Amino acid sequence: MEAARDLSVLAPAPALAEPSPPSAAARRFAAELKLTTTIAEWLLRRGHHDVESARRFLDPKLNQLSSPQGMADRSLAASRLAAAIRGGERICVFGDYDCDGMTAAAIMTEALRALGGTVDVHLASRFDGGYGVSPAAVERIAATGARLLVTCDCGSSDHVSLRELGRRGIECIVIDHHLVPDEPLPALAFLNPHRPDCGFAYKGMASCGLALSVAGAVRTELGRELDLKQWLDLVAIGTIADVAPLDGDNRPLVRAGLRLLGEARRPGLRALLEQARWDFSLPLGAEDVSYRIAPRLNAPGRLGPADLALRIMLERSPERAYALALEAEELSQQRRAVQDRMLAEAEEEIEAQGYASRSALVLGREGWNHGIVGIVAGRLASKYERPVIVAGFENGHGRGSVRGPKGSRLYDMLAQSSAALVRFGGHQAAAGVELRATELASLRELFEHAAQSAPAPLSSGEGDQLLWVVPDDELFRVQADLELLEPCGAENPAPAVALRARVVSAREVTGGHLKLELELGRGQRLGAFGPLLGHRAGELGTEVAVSGRLRRDAYRGGNAIELKLERFL
Repeated sequence: MEAARDLSVLAPAPALAEPSPPSAAARRFAAELKLTTTIAEWLLRRGHHDVESARRFLDPKLNQLSSPQGMADRSLAASRLAAAIRGGERICVFGDYDCDGMTAAAIMTEALRALGGTVDVHLASRFDGGYGVSPAAVERIAATGARLLVTCDCGSSDHVSLRELGRRGIECIVIDHHLVPDEPLPALAFLNPHRPDCGFAYKGMASCGLALSVAGAVRTELGRELDLKQWLDLVAIGTIADVAPLDGDNRPLVRAGLRLLGEARRPGLRALLEQARWDFSLPLGAEDVSYRIAPRLNAPGRLGPADLALRIMLERSPERAYALALEAEELSQQRRAVQDRMLAEAEEEIEAQGYASRSALVLGREGWNHGIVGIVAGRLASKYERPVIVAGFENGHGRGSVRGPKGSRLYDMLAQSSAALVRFGGHQAAAGVELRATELASLRELFEHAAQSAPAPLSSGEGDQLLWVVPDDELFRVQADLELLEPCGAENPAPAVALRARVVSAREVTGGHLKLELELGRGQRLGAFGPLLGHRAGELGTEVAVSGRLRRDAYRGGNAIELKLERFL
């Protein structure tokens, strides 16, 4: 570790561009809302031009949720489930293997059991049938002896399997939010806000939120008491992990869910956070779910059956929950190792074959793990800024994941490439495919052509998300106000804060990282940490302009704030 150097004696740096001074409107807004001018400026930029709109955004309430009465088939589903509970029928809940599917299945299972239902719960498997209600899943569902099935986060495209279940005397209720094919779905009830005839006002709800709504309708149908708020922690996880929009109804649901998640009442989730070395004195944000909780819940299903994650969510014994979380942590470490190897192999192939110049990337290899292809596709889409399909094959049959830059219309591209696919499903932003190895070259040609003719993806808008800290604002108050913007993510991006400061010291620390001590106006001190930026330590002048993410400095405590430095301006 290199010693810190005092930079106060160095020559002054060249003059840096001054940010625009805060507008008069922002200062008025800050006074009325009792906010820092920094955050008031951000609210105005995001379209909150009146005080009441801003207040509703900053303090979203569950009583602001859209009325569920217009949701197609909600009453029908509730009536059938209530009848099954009254009649002592066995119900099968079947969820997808991702966080949205698992949390939706956990919500539906616990709620129906709390209302007196007899429920078996199963999850799809990447390694036994793949996504959705596959033929293999049909056999597992039928083996339960249930006469009523509730799918969670799958089913919208599973016409063949649902018809087979109906032929076997099993009625199906589908809860999903994936895109709806034109062909009518052979199900008793189909709850999906994307149905053209669905009158539910908010279209961005993930399956976990829809499952909670159905549970509420069953509660009403039975005339029972049941506090639905106990499942908001799971709604927060599923919604954030599925990159659903964090606006509209999702905002109050996820905000309340993050608070509940921070209390860690559910033993399995507390154990997961302990494995992630979470400081329970800090407020949880959407990013913490994305990087600490969701990967650990997803890890089992990427390497084998996803059931371990479901057991973690449902477990009520702290001792058993800790053991399950420890097992998930070990699988998470294994997943990282497999991911790194696959990513290196994919990048070698891209370079060797000259694929980087193509309009899209389509990669597949025998032995690549079906559960890791989504992560690899996401990394490649981010690096190469184009649509990507990555598939893993086993005995010539492959399953793959599709990712792309923000604004890509992946589902439309797959529809144009369907001649080379066994099946596909998902969203415009993320999708999955099945294909034969013999069709990989054909898929590459079709998908590249579809990408060439597709509308250009949206700009990342990074410049629009840069927010200069007003020098008069105290940093700990800016950070407190930033927390009011949570949950941040899709459709509600977290701003990267920018600031100008005097460099007190700079040093490179172990791992090649940069550690700075900065001084702002009014004598405010700020520690900054720049991952992999240690080589810049000897290049800095007496002043810098930087951007990154503010966060509470748990080490120093009190009102101390630190900056995760992302770039120099």
